Amino acid sequence: MTRRTAQKRSRQDEIVRELAHEIVSGRRPEGSLLPSDAELMSRFGVSRTVLRESLKTLAAKGLIQPKTRVGTRVVERTNWNLFDPDMLRWHLDCGIGLELLAHLSDVRLALEPVAASLAARRRSEADVAALHAIVDRMEAPDASPEIFAAADLDFHLTVARLSGNPFFRTASALIEVALAATFAITTPVNDPKAKAASCAAHRRVVMAITTGDGEAAAAAIVGTIRSGPARVAAA
Repeated sequence: MTRRTAQKRSRQDEIVRELAHEIVSGRRPEGSLLPSDAELMSRFGVSRTVLRESLKTLAAKGLIQPKTRVGTRVVERTNWNLFDPDMLRWHLDCGIGLELLAHLSDVRLALEPVAASLAARRRSEADVAALHAIVDRMEAPDASPEIFAAADLDFHLTVARLSGNPFFRTASALIEVALAATFAITTPVNDPKAKAASCAAHRRVVMAITTGDGEAAAAAIVGTIRSGPARVAAA
């Protein structure tokens, strides 16, 4: 990629991100029209080609819809592609509300227990050792909130990977955003009892996977998922 092409791509990404933040945050309401191409070109200091490519990206993610002789309209939220990793990160950037956080938890509860059950069926000794090592990181006395959160995410992404199902692995962005939003509100690290309970819940998932008990693994991972929303509600 040439330097000029890289700069063009970077500028497009900036435009996409800035307009997406305005839409996701509600500053540009559903059904409203974006400014004209001329206004946007002047605002961002870019050519029509760069602007059009940026708008194509937003349209592909379901945020906007251009119409001839009408303009580019912000699409209703019900049509947004919320499984798109960029869309999830934009919501995280703008501050995920409690309602959306609850919806993310619902989706995790629909996916991760099945992934844990499959992981129990397909695990290897190395897989089990890797999961134990992750929980060890969570249990470490000197684990900071950041280290704990990273290990928690690593745990759930590893279980998804061990399921052997590529569709579960593609849900990693959803899991990442849900955990990031939860830990931004509350963390169990500063409460010894809460931290111990969280680590014990994750260790139960590992033990169930170790013994090949898919049903127990599914039940155990449900407990780890529900603990986050419970902490948020308490906070």
